[in-house]
Amino acid sequence: MHLVRSPRRRRVARLAVLVLAASLLSGLAMAAQTPDTQAPVALREALQAAWQHHPSYRATEAQLAAARARYDAAGRPLYNPEVELAGDDEGPDRTTTAGLNLTLDLSGKRRARRDAASARVDLATAEAKLRRRDFAKQWFASWAELQTAQQRVRTGERRLALVTRFGELAQKQFAAADISGLERDLALLARDEAQAQQSQLVAEQAEAEARFRAVGGSPELLASLTLPSDALPPPMPSHTGIEQLPDWQAAQAAALAAEREVTVARRNRVADPTVGVRGGRIDYGNVQDNVVGVSLSIPLFVRNSYRAEVVAAQADADVAIAEAERVRVELDADRRRAIDSYAAAQSAWSRWQASRGTDVERRATLLERLWREGELSTADYLLQLKQTLDTQLAGAELEARLWRSYADYLAATGQLERWAGLEGTP
Repeated sequence: MHLVRSPRRRRVARLAVLVLAASLLSGLAMAAQTPDTQAPVALREALQAAWQHHPSYRATEAQLAAARARYDAAGRPLYNPEVELAGDDEGPDRTTTAGLNLTLDLSGKRRARRDAASARVDLATAEAKLRRRDFAKQWFASWAELQTAQQRVRTGERRLALVTRFGELAQKQFAAADISGLERDLALLARDEAQAQQSQLVAEQAEAEARFRAVGGSPELLASLTLPSDALPPPMPSHTGIEQLPDWQAAQAAALAAEREVTVARRNRVADPTVGVRGGRIDYGNVQDNVVGVSLSIPLFVRNSYRAEVVAAQADADVAIAEAERVRVELDADRRRAIDSYAAAQSAWSRWQASRGTDVERRATLLERLWREGELSTADYLLQLKQTLDTQLAGAELEARLWRSYADYLAATGQLERWAGLEGTP
């Protein structure tokens, strides 16, 4: 029997070699051209602890263990020997035999299944890396949202303190007949509005903290750590190929695993013979003699040729290959989006920091002085104070968007795990 390797399998094998070479070259390029920047030590340690104590980590490890166990099982022989004991008693003749049967894997089913299981291990490893990357991305996004919520609460507390103090001053000014009752009421209404808005900010902070805890975060461990937004590097053109990203590695591993399942289905169409030997004794009345026999049986795939299984496996392989191409296109587009979004967010953050209008303390003091001197009405004072505080609240949201876009940028360029200190960890 001659087994002919399909051109498709040769193409997939060559593709796998090219992918490995591209991955190695991309890794060297990244190491040589990417600046050696990492997250603060406290942040890396908190993320590592969150990942290793999260249920997703245990699920990932269990899936890897299952894939490795299936690979070990696939490498073992397909068939076990069978022991056969028989006895016949026909009149004066009595026959007793014992035999041993073994089905032989002459078509290479064991090797094909082992190769398929090996591809499944590679797929499980790539998916584990992808889940770890996505966890880190979600953890950073949740932490940035919590930081934003805390800053907004602090700004809200400052707003409440200012308008409460202003309300007290307005009452004193009204008592001294320096302002009208309408202006006093306007100041008190602003205080009540600030109290309502503060309760909303506190609720948003509680929601952000709950989301952060859901991904294993511990706000207490990072209470003294702030976002090092000023130290973020500018976006750089990516020097790593798409092949370096876990998304594409998982898609390509799935395509290779599906292709090897086609080989398994084709090998299953080949019938394996069963060889048996037996020996025993036959009694003819008072005469005894030995019995020795050899048997060979081959299944006939006439009612079911198992061709449909091959067609289905081939279709699954075509789907996986198309899916890998779709992932490649999407990753390339997402990389461009992530770089542009991060550049825009960093530019907006730099302009916001350079603006004099973001100095709340200076503007609040100036506005109160102008109001006391009568150069600003109560309505104008409250309007400009609101604009100043809204600007600071918007700055906190802008900083959170900066960090979300930075995490997207790192993930899209294959740098997130190295930056987060998860590279090389389980």
